[in-house]
Amino acid sequence: MNKKLITNCDLLSFTNGKAEVFTGQDILIEGDRIQAIGDTGSLKVEPDVENIPADGLLAVPGFINTHAHTPMVLFRNLAEDVTPTAWFNDYIWPMESNLTEEDVYWGMQLGMAEMIENGITSVADHYFYVDTIARAVEDSGMRANLVWAVFGHEGEEKVDQTVEFIHRWQGKADGRITTWLGPHAPYTTSPEFLAMCARKAAENNVGIHIHVSETQPQVDLSLKEYGMTPVKQLKETGVLDVPTILGHCVYPQDDDFEILAAADTGVAIAPRTYMKHATAVTPIDRYWELGIPFGLATDGAASNNTMDIMEQMRLMALYSKYKSGDPTQMPISQVLDIAFRGSAKVFRQADKIGDLKPGLLADIALLRQDGLHNLPKSDPLAALVYSMRATDVDTVLCNGKVLMQGRKLLTLDKERIRKEVQSRLHRLSQRVPSARIAYYPT
Repeated sequence: MNKKLITNCDLLSFTNGKAEVFTGQDILIEGDRIQAIGDTGSLKVEPDVENIPADGLLAVPGFINTHAHTPMVLFRNLAEDVTPTAWFNDYIWPMESNLTEEDVYWGMQLGMAEMIENGITSVADHYFYVDTIARAVEDSGMRANLVWAVFGHEGEEKVDQTVEFIHRWQGKADGRITTWLGPHAPYTTSPEFLAMCARKAAENNVGIHIHVSETQPQVDLSLKEYGMTPVKQLKETGVLDVPTILGHCVYPQDDDFEILAAADTGVAIAPRTYMKHATAVTPIDRYWELGIPFGLATDGAASNNTMDIMEQMRLMALYSKYKSGDPTQMPISQVLDIAFRGSAKVFRQADKIGDLKPGLLADIALLRQDGLHNLPKSDPLAALVYSMRATDVDTVLCNGKVLMQGRKLLTLDKERIRKEVQSRLHRLSQRVPSARIAYYPT
């Protein structure tokens, strides 16, 4: 079995939720898992083990992106300074009507290349043409939970097609791919449609990844039309009877917290999106207090322009301090616990990823600590949260395979991705409102 030895790194790990850094460590990888961790030079290994020098680098668990629309990088910088309603109805949904399967493949390649360069090894993705997305994931070496986004007007036949997708790809790519159902949101479906999706998810033993309570007008519309919040809709329709990833959940009402605390759910938060679109930020203090799992997400690059999860981590911490008026809020160890272990819980693989320990999957990012912006080297945990940049990511492994080393991508062709994506820009950027794929209610 293929073995690798990462030598002489600093290593971040967790003890009872508290992040710690251990200096001068070796990590022995066998196949897709971490076999052993020990002081540099202390592990007995065969002479032919592949050596990955990591002098001065900080090993952290691969970052986990709990909610993304990765191929939307194709529409980056094309919908700026507009309201959420205009963003959907006048820009994104008309432009997405231009998409072909091949477009989505290259958009996914671009987004994954950016994520790997940012130290992200796992993504929960919610988009269209997901067979081609799965093929792109298989090529890239990343880990992914994939759902095919479906709107209510597409009907049960479309949902059944996505169930077929689930069976085609569940557990494929050496176990790196998991598949769920993906009804878009309560505001683009009906309660009957959600109940049908919940039933099919239960029948096929999978979960549901869905947007919910992204804006106050969405909550108001649900109360007006159905006499209940979007979160309660999910409960009443059975969606919360299966495992769920809830995209955003920025505006839960009082009774919603109790519903979420009792469900097998996790909330994906993307602070940069909320700030850019002038909404509130998910009430993470209440989620933390009630034990509701939540983790970091980039959302789509069309809504906040980057796939930089480290920036989302930093913004989460800074906004929490700013909102509370208390600089002691969201201490560094809590930030890191959310970023790694919390995100792994939302991703439903907390027993496999989100930490660096023997027996866990070898999803690892090695970060440079010698940039001027990180000096002097005093507190590596503080540097990770507040000083490091995505460009400090040097080497990335997923499932024990090296995806990038010395900032060179090894599984994706960066130059071809650039050419393929740029060649599609003119056609994809055309906006025909009558051809939009769905309608955002006002």
